[in-house]
Amino acid sequence: MELEKVTSLEKRRYDDACGAALGMEYVGERWALLLIRELLLGPRRFGELRGGLPGISANVLTQRLAGLEAAGIVERHRLPPPANAQVYALTRWGHEAEPVVLALAKWALRSPTHDPTLPFSAVSLMLSLKMLLVPERAGEVRARVAFRLGDDRYAATLTAGTLAVVRGEVADVDATLAGPPPAFLPVIFGRKPLGIALDEGAIALTGNRAIAERFVTLFQLPRKVE
Repeated sequence: MELEKVTSLEKRRYDDACGAALGMEYVGERWALLLIRELLLGPRRFGELRGGLPGISANVLTQRLAGLEAAGIVERHRLPPPANAQVYALTRWGHEAEPVVLALAKWALRSPTHDPTLPFSAVSLMLSLKMLLVPERAGEVRARVAFRLGDDRYAATLTAGTLAVVRGEVADVDATLAGPPPAFLPVIFGRKPLGIALDEGAIALTGNRAIAERFVTLFQLPRKVE
């Protein structure tokens, strides 16, 4: 009886016992997986989620959040005063989807149809750093770089060829880079030197310029399929 209760879903879309099919029942609805993406680096308010997902309506966002909450992937919290606002966060199990999201994104980036001119959220940028770091380039480099992306604040800490990203202000950073997320794409994933972006005013830098210039060279897009 317990097995029947666990595997029975109110709206089963696939008659398939494979875990991939069950996963699609949870996140196969449009926007569902992108909502998980936007929550991977910390809780967000309803308005912040809409801001990170251009094109989603308030009604659809409400529906998807409700579905993910019912599935045990998302939960709601109330921030303490003075904020006193409701936020949405991933459950511990929901956070386990991070490698799935990153692997899917890295796989899809190999497609020649990928369009880098489309909207790109702050969370997308920071997750792409985790996803596309080339450990061989990083070597033994140690650095902590803060990012100010509009109203969002993040810090990326590089240690022993791995990158950790946290949301919020972090003290003792080597450098701070500020600008809209799309401005970083040609610098980090293209061939545009950081110095040119600084001169053009697309990105602003405070702190150690040498570390910042080295940091942005440690990432690479996957090779396109032939």
